[in-house]
Amino acid sequence: MQKRRALFAKFEAAWLRMPPQDHREQLRIHEALYREAVALGIFPLRDPLEGIEVDIRLAEVLNVRKAA
Repeated sequence: MQKRRALFAKFEAAWLRMPPQDHREQLRIHEALYREAVALGIFPLRDPLEGIEVDIRLAEVLNVRKAA
């Protein structure tokens, strides 16, 4: 992380100088990405619960708290 601190600071400064994006523009981008996902067959999901066991197990592992 030490090596990239200057790079991150430069990125952060540039990010903060950017004007806020227009809500309509963000919505247009989101809708275009959704239409592309539908065209590629990614949405709608055939089985929305497919792989839920893996997601639950991962959440359990990540949310473990050791007793004090």
